[in-house]
Amino acid sequence: MNQAAMEVHALDPFFNPRSVAIIGASSDPSKLGGRPIRFLRAAGYAGRIYPINTRSETVQGLQAYPTLADIPGEVDQALIIVPASAAPDALRACIAKGIKAVQVLSSGFAEESEEGRLRQEEMSALAARHGVRLLGPNCLGIVSVRNRYFATFSTALEALVPQPGGISFATQSGAFGSCAYAQAIQRGLGIARIVATGNEADIDVTECIDFLASDPETRVICAAIEGCRDGNRLRRALLKAAAAGKPVILMKVGSSATGQQAAATHTGAIAGDDKIFDVVCRECGAWRAQSIEEMLDIAYVRSQLAEPANDRANIITVSGGIGVLMADDAERHGVAVPAAAPALQARIRGIVPFLVGVNPLDTTAQIGAIKRGIPDLAELVIQETDCATLFLYLAQIPCDPRRFVPLLADLAELRRKYPDRLLVLIGPSDDEMRRQLEAQGLVIFSDPGRAMRAVGALCEIARRRASLHPGLPDPGRRARRPDVAVDPRAGSLNEMQAKRLLSEYGLPVPPEALCRTEAEAVAAAQRLGYPVVAKIVSPDIQHKTEFGGVVLDLADADAVRRAFGALMGKAAALPGSPRIEGVLIAPMIRKGTETILGIHVDPIFGPMVMFGLGGVAVELFRDVAFASVPLSPARAEQLIRSVKASQLLFGWRGRPAQDVGALTRALMGLSDFAQDWAQVLEGVDVNPFVVLDEGAACLDAVVSCNAAS
Repeated sequence: MNQAAMEVHALDPFFNPRSVAIIGASSDPSKLGGRPIRFLRAAGYAGRIYPINTRSETVQGLQAYPTLADIPGEVDQALIIVPASAAPDALRACIAKGIKAVQVLSSGFAEESEEGRLRQEEMSALAARHGVRLLGPNCLGIVSVRNRYFATFSTALEALVPQPGGISFATQSGAFGSCAYAQAIQRGLGIARIVATGNEADIDVTECIDFLASDPETRVICAAIEGCRDGNRLRRALLKAAAAGKPVILMKVGSSATGQQAAATHTGAIAGDDKIFDVVCRECGAWRAQSIEEMLDIAYVRSQLAEPANDRANIITVSGGIGVLMADDAERHGVAVPAAAPALQARIRGIVPFLVGVNPLDTTAQIGAIKRGIPDLAELVIQETDCATLFLYLAQIPCDPRRFVPLLADLAELRRKYPDRLLVLIGPSDDEMRRQLEAQGLVIFSDPGRAMRAVGALCEIARRRASLHPGLPDPGRRARRPDVAVDPRAGSLNEMQAKRLLSEYGLPVPPEALCRTEAEAVAAAQRLGYPVVAKIVSPDIQHKTEFGGVVLDLADADAVRRAFGALMGKAAALPGSPRIEGVLIAPMIRKGTETILGIHVDPIFGPMVMFGLGGVAVELFRDVAFASVPLSPARAEQLIRSVKASQLLFGWRGRPAQDVGALTRALMGLSDFAQDWAQVLEGVDVNPFVVLDEGAACLDAVVSCNAAS
């Protein structure tokens, strides 16, 4: 066993304690201080339970202690369930007793008032000074099923008893968590761990995901996040789970307040924290669910079956209409449904002569007349194709024990013979029949659309694992700051300075000239060659087109003179007296495809590279994509292809393909730039960036920095 495997995770004492003290224990099993004791005893927790109660010698049949100090020996964990005003003293008693894992189930802290916030900060600082880990305050507690540690006051456990399994839940909201795991228990899903983090004064959902990623009892992680304090910690936790082969199914409840900062650039206005959260989930191999039902469906399939080895599926159905519906859903959810090869079709019809279609395979209701028709057909397509998933739509057969019990035995045998294949049954079933087939490692859905959505999500999770984010930027990477010609820390940059800076990172910038007089402008135009473009240059004007600060297609000297005068006049009339440094003359580039590149510095997840096609695709359809730095060439190309309109770059309806290599190098350069200047950078817009048949051209750029940094 290696050293990493031998290390005990910092949160292990919260889930596997040998003893627990209940501070604020109540003899009334219905009260908050009484429920954890009742749940622990009813569940059969084998560890020691120490009720702390100053007025009673026994609590719910257990010896009570006036204080923690009166307990003989060590105590692994404590639950604080006292009024908020008494909680700091309870924590001090835990510190004096040497307890390092403390749950604060009490409310009345930062969620309630300024006084509560200060009390919470006091407890957090106190715990940190003494090496104590805090869960909460205002949290619902922990449920660890196999060792029967039910340290919670959740009323969901009043009538619902979780059975052991591989699904774990980590949520900030106790209400969300109890809603999710109550539904899971009702569906009979096996559960490993449940934790609700509450106000997260110390332990947050991110750290719980990190624990569950290394927890041998957990196969699937269901998590709900309201906010994230440290984007890189979340990345690391998700990547750890992906490396362990454990799907993380996330729901984002609400939005991050810090993510609503004013956008410094156009790129930032497009981003939004929610879009960036989606990107991070995708890069780190997680799946973002849109409902609790979707979350549980995915967890259900993965907890019972193997990870799909590919995204291809066979569909066998006793109804043609359902087969068509499932084929539509497969396309919608990214599941391929390849047609059976001609030779296989012939063999299939040897079993089912009246079969319709080549995939979906419609057996019609006549399949009931053929002995072992369904299992023999199922085994044939499993043997003769490499499709990872087989969907079986059985209509009402699961409701008829006389017909279904013999079929179940055959399907269970298929499941044992082909454990790497996903066998997904579809049809109505009662609870008893469902339990029987799940005991054989099978899954069943009543809704074919939900089944396809769940399998499609697992296929996408597997695809994501093949191209994960490489991790955090290399702290030893040498920045190129000493070599740049323009220092962003000098203050606001004009367009020419911004492009000059980016050119140091490999972005191609056409020749151009900053002109302060008409004569200089005409001379520059003649030197560069007509037609040319004239643009006002000012560090105070970022979006020149909004006031007519750009004049295109100037064909001769007179046009250049008129444009120069008009631009200087318009700029001088702008409110705020912007600094005017002159007019930029550059060659007019008519060919190529306009794109937009950028850097959005997210307040939580840091620098993100943006790519999109220029024009209405960005403004109207928001057809843009983001990727975390650092970029690799493969991830840069993936970023490009993830934009729908990017097909124009690869040749579309007779148009020549553009130089995608030049675009890829530019995105890589932006990624390097973002890493080098992350501490001062606020955002970058390169718009337009024209991709040509050969090469590319950066025609305009805005670099926004915090000069005070």
